[in-house]
Amino acid sequence: MLRIIELVPMRRMGTNLTNPPAAFSYSENSMGRSRYKITEDHAPHFLTFTVLNWMAVFTRPETVHILLDAMIWRQRNKGVKVYGYVVLENHMHCILQAPDLRQQVHDFKAFTAKEILLCLEEHKVERLLELFAFFKKAHKIDSRHQFWQEGSHPQLMQNEEMLRQTLDYIHFNPVKRGYVDDPLHWRYSSARNYHDQEGLIPIYTEWGS
Repeated sequence: MLRIIELVPMRRMGTNLTNPPAAFSYSENSMGRSRYKITEDHAPHFLTFTVLNWMAVFTRPETVHILLDAMIWRQRNKGVKVYGYVVLENHMHCILQAPDLRQQVHDFKAFTAKEILLCLEEHKVERLLELFAFFKKAHKIDSRHQFWQEGSHPQLMQNEEMLRQTLDYIHFNPVKRGYVDDPLHWRYSSARNYHDQEGLIPIYTEWGS
């Protein structure tokens, strides 16, 4: 069993922090239905949940807390392990593991979509709701709105090195975008958990158990 004790900042390793690890690729144009699949349901995967049409919803703290509360619930009740995460204004990166990861991803997206749309309705954010209805895919006939883009771009974490690099990519996302100078300054990520500071949700740091 291996334990991730400390993340080595990739800038000290001479790694380019502006791009994900070379083992996988990610871009705004690559989301949606794709060749990327959860290949080993029990193994940790890097996942991205993206708001439809990249609309900025997570600038509102109440919407972020819906995501985090839902993730905590799955940790406690469904055996989901969260290795790391970051929430930005229109998407969430995370590394998750569960015995039935496909089902957990599906249920997480379905529940959070419903709750966030209800939150927007309660706060009368009419413009966003109109856009979620306008951009909804034609085959989505079970709801007036669509919140998430289809797919989650899953990529298997093949070893500890890949996991460490992906965690650094996740944590440095707000730095890359110019929002903060240090990953630890971004509230909605697991960076603090890996530096002996309290984070917003529990983070699983055991590898190979």
